[in-house]
Amino acid sequence: MNSPLQIAQLCLYYGINKVNTPKVKTFILSIIGGFFVGAGAALSSICSYNFVGGYSQFYNGLVFPTGIMAVYCAGAELFTGNCLLIIPLLSRNISYLDMLLNWLIVFIGNFIGAILIALLIVYGHLPNMFEVNLAQTFFSIGIEKCSLNFGDAFIKGLLCNFYNCLGIWVSMGGKELRSIIFGLWTPIFLFAVCGLEHCVANMYYITAAIFTSYEYGVDSNKLNWGRLFYKNIIPVTLGNIIGGTGLVGAIYWYIYLSDEESKTVDLQKSNNNADSTIGELRNDLSTLNEINKQNNIKLN
Repeated sequence: MNSPLQIAQLCLYYGINKVNTPKVKTFILSIIGGFFVGAGAALSSICSYNFVGGYSQFYNGLVFPTGIMAVYCAGAELFTGNCLLIIPLLSRNISYLDMLLNWLIVFIGNFIGAILIALLIVYGHLPNMFEVNLAQTFFSIGIEKCSLNFGDAFIKGLLCNFYNCLGIWVSMGGKELRSIIFGLWTPIFLFAVCGLEHCVANMYYITAAIFTSYEYGVDSNKLNWGRLFYKNIIPVTLGNIIGGTGLVGAIYWYIYLSDEESKTVDLQKSNNNADSTIGELRNDLSTLNEINKQNNIKLN
């Protein structure tokens, strides 16, 4: 497995690559990321709705991480994880403008993806499952999240992204898919069971509740687009930023990369390792092309 120093080096390397990715590609990947997280959140609601108390939270925690695992295993962009861009920022490899522009693009893309999956689920009438009881569950989740006071939403957001970014950090220590998934799943399971607040997941939960109220004729003055932002998304996002940048990224940067020599030398090692991996994959594809020539199969 990778050492913590190597993980810090990888965060630096991947962070630089993120801000250098073309903005259109980043935006598309962000929509996909919001879609994935929304799908995982919807699945967690379906699997946990018929339970109460700790049992409901436990099943929610078991299933919710699937969306975030899809983001990092299949490839997408997620605002909460990109709070780790603080690492290349503190290393002076990117600028404040680079980081903030990436955050803005990814945040908007995530919101669009979350709204899209919410529309498909509600107007595809998945809430009709279980004799429409699921519709009430969707609506109740939205009401609960829009009833938090600013301080509670902020603190729950802070703790949530501490665990979320910790999951990303731990998963980068793995070199096999199973170890990566387990490293990512465990901290996310923890924050989901504890009922902490993830801004991208809430983009889905609350918009799904609003669409459910439209489609199923449920009216409430506690659930609307204005309350979505000022009662939840704004304080939760601020908490997510502080939790990811301050409690994970900045601390690990100080421990492992604040030394100028290690930060530059290790970054070069990361680059070499990544290039070596790509070279190995290309060699494997060339070998497979030779093997399959007789079948007229061409691998690209």
